[in-house]
Amino acid sequence: MAITFTNKAAKEMRERIDQDFQSDRTFNRPVSISERPFVSTFHSLGVHILREQSTKIGIKRHFAIFDREDSKRAIKETLLTLGLDPKTVDPSRIISVISKEKGRGVDFKSFNEKGERSYFSKVVAQVWPEYEKTLLRDNALDFDDLLIKTMNLLSENPDVRRFYQNVWQYVHIDEYQDTNRAQYEISKMLVGENENICVVGDIDQNIYSWRGADIKNILDFERDYPKAQVITLEENYRSTKTILEAANTVIEKNKIRVKKNLFTANPQGEKIKIFGGFDEISEAQFVAGETATLIKKGVSPGEIAVLYRANFQSRVLEEAFMSRSIPYQLIGTRFFERKEVKDIISYLRAALNPDSLSDKRRILNVPARGIGKTTMLKIFSGNESSLPLAMKTKLENFKNLLEKIRESSKQNKPSETITLIIKISGLENEWKESGDEGAARLENAYELSNFASRYNDQSPEEGILNFLADAALQSDQDEMRDDGKAVRLMTVHASKGLEFDTVFITGLEEGLFPHQRMSETNTSPEEEEEERRLFYVALTRARKKIFLSYAETRTVFGRRQINMPSGFIFDIPESLVEIEVLGPGSEQKRPLLEIDF
Repeated sequence: MAITFTNKAAKEMRERIDQDFQSDRTFNRPVSISERPFVSTFHSLGVHILREQSTKIGIKRHFAIFDREDSKRAIKETLLTLGLDPKTVDPSRIISVISKEKGRGVDFKSFNEKGERSYFSKVVAQVWPEYEKTLLRDNALDFDDLLIKTMNLLSENPDVRRFYQNVWQYVHIDEYQDTNRAQYEISKMLVGENENICVVGDIDQNIYSWRGADIKNILDFERDYPKAQVITLEENYRSTKTILEAANTVIEKNKIRVKKNLFTANPQGEKIKIFGGFDEISEAQFVAGETATLIKKGVSPGEIAVLYRANFQSRVLEEAFMSRSIPYQLIGTRFFERKEVKDIISYLRAALNPDSLSDKRRILNVPARGIGKTTMLKIFSGNESSLPLAMKTKLENFKNLLEKIRESSKQNKPSETITLIIKISGLENEWKESGDEGAARLENAYELSNFASRYNDQSPEEGILNFLADAALQSDQDEMRDDGKAVRLMTVHASKGLEFDTVFITGLEEGLFPHQRMSETNTSPEEEEEERRLFYVALTRARKKIFLSYAETRTVFGRRQINMPSGFIFDIPESLVEIEVLGPGSEQKRPLLEIDF
């Protein structure tokens, strides 16, 4: 079994393994019960195990998977029920806390047993149990349940644990430094006493503590597996000597790490270029201008990445790219979070999972069927009998529609079922009458059908279940186009595991990168080192060329602020850095360290 962190990586790994097996038939025994290795993400592994063992956790096999937007909607409804205003208590923040606690193996009962806490923590303590009731009512699990319930299942059922230990006798895990407690425990239980485990990880790339990743998992690996052989991979095949020397110098300042020094046989390469603009607009114009020059010189747009620390930075960059007609793709604008896509998926989930009130509530009047809020309230509170005959007929037609979808999912290919939903739901007719916006929605709907065709070679039932699981578990990288025709704009976190010829790292200002929390007096050494690791990850995305940029002034949350350049810039040896250009279109050039602030 091989486990990684994105569907994209799992797909690539699966394809490479299949290719190797086709070219090398010297195996004298099957590598797995299915004669094909199990390659998956941790969350997909959870789906696989929980579907097979659904009766043991008290949930139906066709359970729905709540993505972040589903969870946000459920939290918002819970806040309103409790008389709290979602505008003053951010549902996204509540989800983040619940997610992090679940990743640590904490449930709402344990959370409620904690001592003194802030007002916000008390709100979370109120909301969390009600949120769990919504999940149970809808026969649904959220992302974190896929891990925590798998962990509990394996822990509490020795027979189940032994079964999977026998199925997967050799366990490989990629990006081990990013595992949280639940993933760590699942791995340990699947490996068992035979200790046939191989992990790959880089302590210097641990950048997800904010969502529960625990660096101790990789630091303590030799303690957990005393017989393990540790192989340090220090030769880098990606970057130039200049880039590696800069990255090594930056990360050496961290104390929580295992010492290593990357080297390469690649050429020395160009110096790292630094630009300081007057404001974020001049910074964005610099990035767009340099990008346009590179493309004119023959560099493929797909080999250029623009990285930033926070999502809000993308707006001004997008405007600069649009003004120069430079094609770009904003990574993080999720296809599966678009309204039309979620509507179609809700039709399918409601058909397969009659308990899913959230999905029914979403689509009952989409497209419009003349069912008002009062009628919907009666329907979802169990008072259908009080409805007038005309409304009962509409409701019966809706139920028949879901039944047709359910029957199709049992008999037809997944892509055919998606196409059926588009047509018989009335969505296609509505979009055809809605101008350009409707045409775009219809195009996205059929792209969803195209995505579903990946599962057409499976049985109808398994194909549709796997389609729903993968649609819910898509990451930002999974949605990245591979045609090379667009520059990629993304956060540094989203760039993890990717590589490009040219990388722009923007917003290198104290308070932004490193992030604001590092400017606070209670910043922990661990948080400070994680920001440095994040910069290290950004640097090592580049093969040939790096541009660093900052803005002397920037508008953040509606306020104009004056910035100091990030200390990370000064960590790079001067011998590796080119001069800085000041101001938009300015001819003035001075060494970085001579600039007054």
